[in-house]
Amino acid sequence: MFGGGGGMNPRKMEQMMEQMGIDVEDVEAEEVIIRTDEFDLVFDDAEVTKMDARGQETYQIIGSPEQVESGAAGGSAAGDAGADEESGSAIPDDDIEIVATRTGVSEDEAREALEDNDGDLAAAVEALE
Repeated sequence: MFGGGGGMNPRKMEQMMEQMGIDVEDVEAEEVIIRTDEFDLVFDDAEVTKMDARGQETYQIIGSPEQVESGAAGGSAAGDAGADEESGSAIPDDDIEIVATRTGVSEDEAREALEDNDGDLAAAVEALE
């Protein structure tokens, strides 16, 4: 795009990108997970850069990923923010409470039903009723 640019001054490159309407910013990422049908790629301590070129966002990940079994990394695709970290479960405590309250079973039974149904609330409730 910039004719090799390998020897270009980084400051000059930044000015050129700004003139072209490209904003670049570092993203403070703790972990990056790329899910495929066959496996997950997990980047710990990756350097992530976000480029916004007139509304089109592009992310660049620099690091060495670990390849793990599909679905084994992190929690659900929606994130792991509410996960029960003490038990190591990827099921959010709120989901466990909802299933336990709805079905009248213990939280352990609700957690097990959710894990058996990949975190699907409706399927877990149906399995317990």
